[in-house]
Amino acid sequence: MDDIRTCRGCRKIFNYLSGPILCAACREKLEEKFQQTKQYIEEHRGADMREISEACEVEMSQIRQWLKEERLELMSDSAIILECESCGVPIRSGKFCDKCRTAMANNLNSLIRDNKATQPTLYKREKSSAKMRFLQ
Repeated sequence: MDDIRTCRGCRKIFNYLSGPILCAACREKLEEKFQQTKQYIEEHRGADMREISEACEVEMSQIRQWLKEERLELMSDSAIILECESCGVPIRSGKFCDKCRTAMANNLNSLIRDNKATQPTLYKREKSSAKMRFLQ
């Protein structure tokens, strides 16, 4: 079954597979912008978000998205401040700091364990020595 969508970049209709709703040409352009932005950040470590956005002709929201997706990582001396969405501590990429990520994983694991413990068990029928009898 085909999934036909309108590209958010150029507004052309295309056959959507997965990921961002962009046609192949717009995805390629976005990837080129990503590589250009990544290189700019490496070469200009002290650049802030606005400077990067203007120099690379990329929206600041797109740069934030790449940071949250962990495609870009801030240098320790970067002027850009990214905060953990849970506790607010400064982070270099992603959405959560290591401490919060670990806590969330532990909470999820304990929920799974608790859920398994409270699920009713299915009783298996015990094997008996009774056998099928045939009438003649």
